[in-house]
Amino acid sequence: MSDLTRRTLLTGGAALALGAAVPPAAGATPFANRQRGTLLRWARDTWRCLAAMTDAHTGLIADNVDGRLGNRSGYTSPTNIGGYLWSTIAALRLGLIGPREAERRANQTLETLLGMERHLPSGMFYNWYDEATGKVLRTWPESGDPVVPFVSSVDMGWLGAATWVVRNALPGARRRADRLWDAYRWDVFFDRDFTRAPGANYGGFYTEDPGAANPDAVRRAPLNGVGGPDLWYTGNHHYDTCVSEARMVTYLGIAKRQIPGGGYYATYRTFPPDWDWQEMPPRGNTRSHLGVEVYEGSYGYGGQRVVPGWGGSMFEELMPDLFVPEESWASRSWGRNHRAHVKAQQYHGLVDAKYGYWGFSPSSNPAGGYREYGVDALGLRPDGYFSDQENTDYRWDDPPTRYGDGVVTPHASFLAMMHDPAAAVANLRKLERSFDAYGPGGFYDAIAVRSRKVAKRYLSLDQAMVLGSLGNVLGGGVLRRSFAVGDALRIRPVIALETFGS
Repeated sequence: MSDLTRRTLLTGGAALALGAAVPPAAGATPFANRQRGTLLRWARDTWRCLAAMTDAHTGLIADNVDGRLGNRSGYTSPTNIGGYLWSTIAALRLGLIGPREAERRANQTLETLLGMERHLPSGMFYNWYDEATGKVLRTWPESGDPVVPFVSSVDMGWLGAATWVVRNALPGARRRADRLWDAYRWDVFFDRDFTRAPGANYGGFYTEDPGAANPDAVRRAPLNGVGGPDLWYTGNHHYDTCVSEARMVTYLGIAKRQIPGGGYYATYRTFPPDWDWQEMPPRGNTRSHLGVEVYEGSYGYGGQRVVPGWGGSMFEELMPDLFVPEESWASRSWGRNHRAHVKAQQYHGLVDAKYGYWGFSPSSNPAGGYREYGVDALGLRPDGYFSDQENTDYRWDDPPTRYGDGVVTPHASFLAMMHDPAAAVANLRKLERSFDAYGPGGFYDAIAVRSRKVAKRYLSLDQAMVLGSLGNVLGGGVLRRSFAVGDALRIRPVIALETFGS
């Protein structure tokens, strides 16, 4: 393979040079030279972290590592592996590694994946593996508790997106990536009997009876003729809200013609207005798209009309936007909502809760463990993802007068950088100056701004969102341009039909 071939990303007839130092390019966000230097420093340190988390023999990345980049977790998931793969593409585009190293890393990971145990009829991987061996976990490393092998639809969505990106971005890795991509059957998750036609995706399935691990699991033949023995699906658990990271699974199913476009419209924007238990009364209209009646509702908060997520977190809103150019493909829906959600999160942190900082998304808990953070007013869930340690509940008819110890996570600001770069950079610089929030692998995972406690560890998924966002804003939209080609173009006419926030 020629050096020119190694250094070129073919994107639907256009070519995007990879691996060189990155100048300001068409499609890149304009930054002053000093700002670009800061962002590249953040990118370089984040890549150092991701590389340190990756096993040298398997090419599988650990789920998390401590703040000194030692003591890897001992387990990984399809989401984590996908994050490492797309981060390799971002690192190449930003000049942090060269083409040969990028291909070596991607091929090592893909080769390991091809040899790992999985649900062969659907091509789907289990949710937890040992990153040092690639073996399915049946005992949890931290506690010794038993683990029943489970296939998660949302986690597989991120490995699927990364597989598609790599096969388009790295010619030398395409053969291995195609072997994985061609085997994926996204319709193994798609339940056509769901209460809202034409159906919705299950949370996932077990390949053996989970017993006490999930007593609500339902045994049934694999959906849509995928084949193989019976599976135990996740009972009533379906992903039925539109503003969710799980929409990536529907996108991939549409791309492969395995899930109908109407499945995208069968998910809720808000719940119907007569459901009076929801977070606040929605405003909207009912329209029909692809034969599906859709209530296009929205909530009002901070002067914005926002279609809410389940918990009101940044990654529910913006993680799929790392790959699918939703803002341009669906300018009347996602093009409005992404900007409105970012503005509403800023309003919450700076004006409503008066934390002085913003950016709320599931992350490490500075008090220990992991927790779902968000802006309660931007979520459908009545008991919310809260923005503070005290679980201060927002009610539209009786809003709180004060909030507690707010917890912000840097990856939320990096995702927002794709839509409000100046505010995101300012917020991150302030976090770096004001707290002990930056270590050898870049920003630590979360900061409690009033107690000043910092979660000094790194989660590979959150670090991959950081580097993926930087790859897009500094590298001419590298992840989007390598995703939005070929079969993925089938997504565009489906999501272009709708208007949010009307």
